[in-house]
Amino acid sequence: MEELRERVERFVCEHELIAPGGEVACLVSGGADSTCLWHVLRALGYRVAAVHVNHELRGADSDADARFCAETLGAEVVEAEGAGLSEADLRALRYQVTNRHTVRATGHTASDQVETILYRLVSRGAPTGIAPRNDDGVVHPLLPVWREETAAYCREHDLAFRSDASNAGTKRGLIRDEILPLLRRLHPAADENLLRALDQRDTLPPALAELLAAPVGSKRVDLGGGLQAVREHERLWLEHGPVALAGEVRWGKWLIRSDLQGLRVRGWRPGDRLAGRRRKIQDVFVDAKVPRSEREAWPLVVRGDEVVAVPGIVEHPEVRAVRD
Repeated sequence: MEELRERVERFVCEHELIAPGGEVACLVSGGADSTCLWHVLRALGYRVAAVHVNHELRGADSDADARFCAETLGAEVVEAEGAGLSEADLRALRYQVTNRHTVRATGHTASDQVETILYRLVSRGAPTGIAPRNDDGVVHPLLPVWREETAAYCREHDLAFRSDASNAGTKRGLIRDEILPLLRRLHPAADENLLRALDQRDTLPPALAELLAAPVGSKRVDLGGGLQAVREHERLWLEHGPVALAGEVRWGKWLIRSDLQGLRVRGWRPGDRLAGRRRKIQDVFVDAKVPRSEREAWPLVVRGDEVVAVPGIVEHPEVRAVRD
């Protein structure tokens, strides 16, 4: 299993998931995947802590999982009652109650990746998966490892682990226990081929690839560097994020100046309204006969979420704007 550790280490280094010798909190359930993760990262020299979130969904079994994680993995146990929450809500709750740790790692594997790709392909029409790192600092070092390998690793190193019988009743359990076995009957390499579908997508940022493939609707994604991609039904455009109006800002053909503090310049977003008024910016554009094709590029001067000026249309006494 030395090769498995090397594979994980290469993945961690390639994606800069954990600083060399750095601290990481493993979110452990007591299962083979997170137990393997905890052991591998320790073996690779990272400073590993363990945290178990008890959602109290399975009575005595949940309590037994918590005791196992505390006694066997030295985990801190956090109580976060999750009755009535969906899988996604439970995951968000786990991340929320553990966010005091700068870097948190989960035991998601290549097998989880395949299940995620299949679910999103069916539910969203997009072959997207689990990113190596989430925006909230959660990392996934085991993505190059299959679920069968984590169990084998635990057995080889005499690591006890627990099984979660509740998985069978979840959407992921349905995919794992019923749908994937059928797909393997169609082709024995179904898992690997689904994973390859993710790897062979167009080389776009994952967020943008998902935006393009998503069903028609309204959505905005941050591409980094102050650039955002916006989809409004059949239209797609790029816009700069809010830029501080410190003296003056050049925005396309506009030069905007102001000495007021706390102002920013950004593009129009559906739902924007004038500050202190009920009037929508969309209606302002319509009344000013601004063509739809020009609205996305038109600058707005904002304070927080409130629009204080629309250059050339709605003036503010302390904001000056001229167009080339």
